[in-house]
Amino acid sequence: MKLRLPRRALLWGGAVLGALVLWFVAPSVLRRLAFFRVRQVEVVGVKNLDPDAVLSALRLAPKASVFDDTRLLADRVRGLAGVADASVARRLPAALKVIVREVEPVALVPGAGGLVAVDAGGRPLPFDPARAAGGGGLDLPIAQVADSGIVQVLARIQAFDPALFHDIDAARRYEGRDVLLEFGSHRVLLTRDAGPEVMQAVVLVARDLAAKGRPYTELDARYGGQVVVRRRRSA
Repeated sequence: MKLRLPRRALLWGGAVLGALVLWFVAPSVLRRLAFFRVRQVEVVGVKNLDPDAVLSALRLAPKASVFDDTRLLADRVRGLAGVADASVARRLPAALKVIVREVEPVALVPGAGGLVAVDAGGRPLPFDPARAAGGGGLDLPIAQVADSGIVQVLARIQAFDPALFHDIDAARRYEGRDVLLEFGSHRVLLTRDAGPEVMQAVVLVARDLAAKGRPYTELDARYGGQVVVRRRRSA
């Protein structure tokens, strides 16, 4: 007994097979055409990195095509210091769009040639503090050293309350392992493991003092569930 498929099914099957062949074969064929050679590269998402560094990281060949492997190009950009993630999209007929997500800088620390931007792990970033952030410079707290405890506290504040983070002028070690933050004439003392609930308590106390017009110099949040208010700095 012979099974005969309907003509429509045969046509659909042939169309699907043809589409699959075209999907795998077309890029290798089109890659050879000069019409599809890369003539423009758009870089998106760069605030602190040098766009030329991103272009160099792509390592495009003189006859690079938009049909080259975009995953390989994205991997090359991800390997660039200061890049958290990257993707590359085709813009036919002759352009590539590189989308970059940068590593978030957390602090500035003194270095051999001046201030150096570091991430939440204290690792240096290739960002020029004077020219980064779109040319306006990096507005970040200055940390005494690239200590992981200090910068991780700053990173948690940055994620929890960007406005509070923006007001921090400097950060340094205090009494061994604790952290001291400077807000103009005010200081805040924290433990290295201070979480969002501690920071929220500090913000609420500071707002209450400001609303009541009560002057203070220091807020000490190193004691579980309490914020000690001092009019004078502790030794």
